[in-house]
Amino acid sequence: MMRALYTATTGLVGQQLSLDVVANNLANVNTAGFKKSKAHFEELLYQTLEAGGNQTALGTEQPASLQVGLGVRPSSTFRSFTQGPLEATGNPLDMAIEGEGFFQVLQENGEIGYTRTGIFQRDSQGNVVTADGLPLEPAISVPSDVLSISISSSGVVSALSGASTVPVQLGQIELARFANPTGLTSLGGNLYDRSSASGDPLLGNPGDPAYGTISQEFIEGSNVNIAEELVAMIVGQRAYEINSKAVQAADEMLQVANNLRR
Repeated sequence: MMRALYTATTGLVGQQLSLDVVANNLANVNTAGFKKSKAHFEELLYQTLEAGGNQTALGTEQPASLQVGLGVRPSSTFRSFTQGPLEATGNPLDMAIEGEGFFQVLQENGEIGYTRTGIFQRDSQGNVVTADGLPLEPAISVPSDVLSISISSSGVVSALSGASTVPVQLGQIELARFANPTGLTSLGGNLYDRSSASGDPLLGNPGDPAYGTISQEFIEGSNVNIAEELVAMIVGQRAYEINSKAVQAADEMLQVANNLRR
């Protein structure tokens, strides 16, 4: 059987995955805090038909090997954590991180999740929670008689209540960093989990060296560039078509060989 059939098939599968990643990016173009991904590929094994350095029929040394590649395979999906655009919301509990770092939230299973989505609200107990009800970690509780809430760029949360003219500090927002953020595991719901590839979280306050600052009443938008994704979609589609043509050409060659007559 011709190698071209199997080699071109790996190309079809690879380009299909590439389009899947692009489609997910485009689907989340308006998702707050979303970070785009890109599929990476690597060559499969090479079959050596004749090794370089062998003696030729003329007694000379063959200068190069005769090798045939066997296709491509996906190696990883690289997630880009470049800064997304900031969008004003007017909600005093909305926060955007300008720079590196992740908000920490307490998941239902008791483990810490990490997110760039700074859409926060108050629950019935006054706790600051995400849109899904996951409490911010460390926990911050806002009294019911609060008139205004202030969040500094360094993450200090203060509130002015009707019983006092002096703002009261409610808590300190803490950010997490990772040596390799692209190694984080996506959990869905704008959440990430640490992995052995990302390393353990490094905790610090906003504004500390290597940590971003907090912008109140803003959220970070998706970092997806629609123009770039449309170009990637066109390139992937054309590459898929070319690989399908290779399958068709190999099939036609096999058909010619099958129709040979003595």
